Amino acid sequence: MLHTNNPIIKHKAGLLNLAEELGNVSRACKVMGVSRDTFYRKRIINPAF
Repeated sequence: MLHTNNPIIKHKAGLLNLAEELGNVSRACKVMGVSRDTFYRKRIINPAF
């Protein structure tokens, strides 16, 4: 579990958790309002994302 007050980090962590829970990055991105392109670009820049 991530413990932070930074809303940007919380949003990114939430997106990752949702994608893992759903087993579907496309659907998680749609629910969170993030494009798949953004999701994968962030993963290339920061593999921990």
